[in-house]
Parts: sequence; structure tokens; C-alpha cells
Amino acid sequence: MTVLFGLILAFSKPSAANAEHGFVAKAVARTAPAVVRIDTEREVRNSGFEPGLEDPLLRELFGDLPNSHRENGQGSGVVINIDGLVLTNNHVVDGADRVQVTLADGRQLDGDVVGTDPITDLAVVRLPGGTKDLQAAPLGDSNALEPGDWAIALGNPYGLDSTVTLGIVSSLHRNISSLGFTDKRLELIQTDAAINPGNSGGPLLNEEGEVIGLNTLVRAGPGAGLGFAIPINLARGVAQSLAAGTPVVHPYLGLQLVPLTARRAKDHNADPNALLQLPERDGALVQQVLPQSPAAKAGLHRGDLVVSAGRKPVHAPADLLAVVEGSTVGESLDLEVLRGSENLKLAIRPAPLPESASQG
Repeated sequence: MTVLFGLILAFSKPSAANAEHGFVAKAVARTAPAVVRIDTEREVRNSGFEPGLEDPLLRELFGDLPNSHRENGQGSGVVINIDGLVLTNNHVVDGADRVQVTLADGRQLDGDVVGTDPITDLAVVRLPGGTKDLQAAPLGDSNALEPGDWAIALGNPYGLDSTVTLGIVSSLHRNISSLGFTDKRLELIQTDAAINPGNSGGPLLNEEGEVIGLNTLVRAGPGAGLGFAIPINLARGVAQSLAAGTPVVHPYLGLQLVPLTARRAKDHNADPNALLQLPERDGALVQQVLPQSPAAKAGLHRGDLVVSAGRKPVHAPADLLAVVEGSTVGESLDLEVLRGSENLKLAIRPAPLPESASQG
């Protein structure tokens, strides 16, 4: 049997006839009633019209011009419980003055953004109390995924409501920093199921119709055809905190890191103009230690190579960030650090991530 990846289908309504359809139609029928469209409005200030900076010539020619305009946006979301909580991306609702949610049955409701977490690009929207006949999507286990598993993306790309695309899980644990986003902490599910603008916030399903991820971005340009989703196990925990009004705390060390490999270190050390010799092994190289940070207090220096954290090996900055993200604020975390020829054991106590920090 030949399988066509990237196949585009349309949501089908659950019916007895679904028993005659394939696994994709059955999976979609299970979750489609929980998928929503999210339309937003936000006020955007026009550049050059800050008070006192208006161009006198423009005012003379055109009169008083508006100093702001309304901007519309659109994305997707998924109902995660029958009390009316909708999970979506932070970038879908960020800065919105109005959020309108269109349910699968066509009802349009005003939603209230109850919490956002820019670091994981997640947000929770609450529907009006008493909204009836809501169906929540079944949530799966993203830790059980393997490359090659089926992946089904649902959402509203380019305003085309109720769109389904089919592919596979192409890769797991794709660090978002490798995609050029240094202000977030995420390891993403990579898929070749087509994800386009408007899909953001919609669910990625397994073949059973369970939500395994939340579609969040697409790789444009030379890597076109690759989409990425936030694992549902992460999204579930963040959503619970946001819905409860509890801030999502991300542990932070205060380091700026770059990857180091044994080969790169060897090439560096062969340079007669090198200012310092680097350990010739893989790890997370400290490029900068932020002042007054937990790392500064623990005694970390520029040029240190972190090779172990919490008794787990560190081969790259992403390994260290994963350990830090799973640590507890205020509790001691053991680091193994190479400084020149010295092998040091340091204890560090992560602090809450400041809004301005972007790395570990």
C-alpha cells in the first residue's frame, strides 16, 4: 500500500459510518469536536506618532493622523476540559484586546485569557461559564512517541477551517534554540505533517486520536515541509498552573553557553594566538556568567566547560538546560566542571528565571 504524506483532509462529523473509514478519519472524529478557531484583535501603535514626535509637514498635508490601528490575528486551539479551558499558543493571543473562540459546531464565544507563559509559548483561554455541550480532547503521552509514529495535525491554516494533514513524527527532542529562538525553553516534536500559519495552537494527534502535541511553528525556506509541536506532557503541566493562577517558574543559573566538541577544542588549542586552552571534549562551554546570578555565586567562570549536571552527562548546552528545567528553584544542583586541567565539583542553587534572561 502506498501512503501519501502531507495528505489534506477535512474534519468529519462522528457517525456510525466512521467504522468503515481508515484510522485517520476515526482519529479525527474523536478529537475534531474539541478543536476551535481563535480570532484576535489588538491595538498597535503606529511608529512615528509617539507624543511630541509627529511630523508637522504630514499634519499640515493630511491633518491629524491616527496614532494607532487595529490588527487582527487568527490561530487555533483545543478544548482540554468540559469546564471551558482552551489550550493554545502564547503567540496566538499575545497582546490581544479581544479573543473570539469559534467552536467546532459554529458557536462564537468571547474568551478570557487566564494565563500565558512566553517561555514555553503556551496560553490558556477560558470560555464563558455555563457553556454547554463542550467536548474535551483526549490527551495522550508524548513520552511514548518514537520517530516514525503517525502524526495528524488539526487546525485552521490560512483561515481554512477544519483542516487535517497527515504525516509522521520525524524527530523528537528538537531544541528550539537550534531553530533560532533563544528566548524560549522547549524541546519540540518535529513532524512532516503540514503545519502552516493559522495551525498554531491546534493539536497534533497520534493514530488513536489522542493529543500528543500543540502545533507551534513551521520551518520556512530550505527546511520547508517541517513543522514543530510542543509535547503535550509539558503543555499539560503548564496549562494546569496557568488555569489555577499559579505562575510558571523556570529555574535559571545565569549562564550564556555555546556548544564545544573535542574537535573544535583541539582546533582552538592549536591556534598560537588562543587566549586560553580548552578541554578537548564535548560539553557546554560558559561564554558569559551574568552578574549576581546563581552561577556567579557558585563560582563559575568564563571558559569553564560543564560536562555533567545532576549526575547526567552534558554533551551540549541543550543537555544542561534540560537538567536545569527539571530542577527545583532553591535546591542544590551538582555540576561537574572542567577549568583548564582542573576537574571541579560545584553546587549551584537555581533561581527563578528573570524575564530578561534567555539561556541557562
